[in-house]
Amino acid sequence: MRAQSSAFHVLAFYSTNVEQDHVDFAKQAIPFFQALSQRKHFSFETTTDWNKLNPETLKNYQVIIWLDDIPSTAAQKVAFQNYMDHGGGWLGFHIAGFLDRREDWPWFADFLGTVFYGNSWPPLPATLDVDDPSSPITKDLARQFVSPANEWYSWNPSPRKNPNIRVLITLDPGNYPLGFKDTLTGGDIPVAWTNIRYRMIYTNMGHGSKIFDNPQQNAFFARALLWLGKKSR
Repeated sequence: MRAQSSAFHVLAFYSTNVEQDHVDFAKQAIPFFQALSQRKHFSFETTTDWNKLNPETLKNYQVIIWLDDIPSTAAQKVAFQNYMDHGGGWLGFHIAGFLDRREDWPWFADFLGTVFYGNSWPPLPATLDVDDPSSPITKDLARQFVSPANEWYSWNPSPRKNPNIRVLITLDPGNYPLGFKDTLTGGDIPVAWTNIRYRMIYTNMGHGSKIFDNPQQNAFFARALLWLGKKSR
């Protein structure tokens, strides 16, 4: 049961029948956010039932998280859209941004500010640049840090070209070429951002079992969720 005194309520969606590297991430993320919720006094629940993306369930939560999967039915998508259009909060990791055809979900393409274009492979560490150190989400982070091994996505167009997008973290150009089998050779590749029309944060990190190995990145994840929760009060 959720404590009535909790500052805000979070529901994290995940799947166990998806790519193993994504499951491995979810298995790390759940105890990380559980511990954060105990320290910061908010409620944190998880579910593998994506049909809980429905109005009756979502009305009980100020923030939802997609850890390793995305909605699969029209009803789930409509419920999420209505939830966000009416002030809900969302934190999406990695695969949550995998939309490679705008026509598959036009609303989500506008919400994310872009669509998936390509990726690096195999998972590798990368140097990341903090775009706005004055943001409450990235405050006190190092201006640059090395993120643990991850599969890095590229986007078309760059989310930065969308006037509603505020980029928080970007792949440093010194990483290129990044990858061996599939290589990112250059360009502006944001890895975390928010759309100011919504209460949302997307971050590309979330592939594999090493994502929580960097204290700077962990601090960013914690600040992202707490920022979403505080804005809901």
